[in-house]
Amino acid sequence: MKYSKIPVARSVVALCVAKDIKHVVISPGSRNAPLTIGFTHHDEINAYSIVDERCAAFFALGMAQQLKKPVALVCTSGSALLNYYPAIAEAFYSDIPLVVISADRPVERIDIGDGQTIRQKNVFENHILYSANLYSELVLENEALDPKLQQKQFEAQKHNEREVNLALNKAIEEKGPVHINVPFYEPLYDTVENIEVKPLQIFPEIKERHYSENQLSNYAEEWSRAKRKMVIVGVAQPDAVEQKFLDRLAKDPSVIVLTETTSNLHQSEFFTRIDTLIGPIEKDENRAELFKKLQPDILLTFGGMIVSKKIKSFLRNHNPQHHWHIDPKKAYNTFFCLNKHFETDVNAFFSEFLPLTETVESDYGKFWKEVKGKRQKRHEEYMAEIPYSDLKAMQQIVPEVPKKSIVHFGNSSTIRYAQLFQWDPSLKTFCNRGTSGIDGSVSTAVGAAAISNDPVLMITGDLSFFYDSNALWNNHIPSNFRIVVLNNHGGGIFRILPGNKNSENFDKYFETVHDMKAKPLCELYNFEYSEADSEETLKESLNGFFERSEKPKLLEIFTPRKLNDEVLLEYFNFMKS
Repeated sequence: MKYSKIPVARSVVALCVAKDIKHVVISPGSRNAPLTIGFTHHDEINAYSIVDERCAAFFALGMAQQLKKPVALVCTSGSALLNYYPAIAEAFYSDIPLVVISADRPVERIDIGDGQTIRQKNVFENHILYSANLYSELVLENEALDPKLQQKQFEAQKHNEREVNLALNKAIEEKGPVHINVPFYEPLYDTVENIEVKPLQIFPEIKERHYSENQLSNYAEEWSRAKRKMVIVGVAQPDAVEQKFLDRLAKDPSVIVLTETTSNLHQSEFFTRIDTLIGPIEKDENRAELFKKLQPDILLTFGGMIVSKKIKSFLRNHNPQHHWHIDPKKAYNTFFCLNKHFETDVNAFFSEFLPLTETVESDYGKFWKEVKGKRQKRHEEYMAEIPYSDLKAMQQIVPEVPKKSIVHFGNSSTIRYAQLFQWDPSLKTFCNRGTSGIDGSVSTAVGAAAISNDPVLMITGDLSFFYDSNALWNNHIPSNFRIVVLNNHGGGIFRILPGNKNSENFDKYFETVHDMKAKPLCELYNFEYSEADSEETLKESLNGFFERSEKPKLLEIFTPRKLNDEVLLEYFNFMKS
């Protein structure tokens, strides 16, 4: 097996393999040649070559999201590294382990006018769990080494091995991004054969916190007294919570559980469409009374970011007496009333907490479940009468998605439309909600598809798709990958927001109206292409879209730009009745 002649490159590769990091996404360059040589010649590494670093980083994020373990990124020096930043920020807020390994010039070559150099040290410091800044290592023949130089080399090697260990362990232990910056002297391409590599090993330590009965008793008493308890679940991995705990919450008459499409939790009594609950109340003449009825005494949250702006607005204006959040790592004060962070796993918490609680009589759950039932009927009535639009197109897509698929949603309007529908519980749903950006949605879905045995569907808007179209410049896309593009000829979500929507300024700088089509990109990247512009043609296009094929497929759905916002805004007016 071939190895780089540079010791630090060998150590980085060996430690990644030792810590079970087997997938490495490499963007081409010269300065990172020692790392590229090491990773691509190692029998236990699956290497992927992706030119665009921004796409490469989101591709790796999609892989790590599915694997639930770190994936490494390797790039050359200079601005290449900065293109990783959007995905690093997403990984930071979504608790996804990414290992960023950047090549660099030696420190004395920075800021002297050398090509392809920037200040790479700690460049991600605001959105990184650990930054390991390694020392350069000169490679000299043994006879040229005097004892003092040998000692310096030994010290540099041990510093580097320790830093790499600490960085990789942090990614594993805390599930987030880390950065390892590796400066190399030339020559960069020299190799050695079958050299034994035994770097220092520091093993990761996964800490589990548990609460005693004494620590939980006061909270259990509060819970048992409260007659209105609301549980909200944000972004969560599939099967993150044991079903027995979900069933226990569902049976409690004083509890209502609100979930989102990205919560990946399923229980028939849960409220799966938050905006359908809150939105009509906002329009109701008795909204003050209804919001008072909905206001919880205790709010219990777990999971990641919450999509619904409506629930955030409601709870910020109608604070519960208590807000408790369960997460082993962090708790955000989203509703400005957080007063307890249980720093533990959700299942561990419920196993210790629920046996200490008692059920209290309440009409809280019954009242709102009756409202939910009425809303469902109104939803069906409205969907039956609306004209062809984004909302109608989404209604047609939902029942056609094959069971057990992985579904990735683009941000902005697409994920919000998705929240209004009931999706099959066998689906695994994802969206980059850490930063809620549109910049890498397609690349993330491609990364998921590259690593998954299940079919992957990406549903996205036109701006998100075109913004990230380099995601298709990728040799690792399986034939069962599918993309649905809702093309409303611009940033349709801006038409839903308040403001003057009928001006040249709005069209150009907010909605960014365009006439682009995805077909030329499909021809370029060897995708099967189809399109639809009506209920009838969409029905025809969906027929067979998910069947097996030799190539991945893209379906572009054109919808009326100036009608979509009217249909969506009227939805909540209709639902209040």
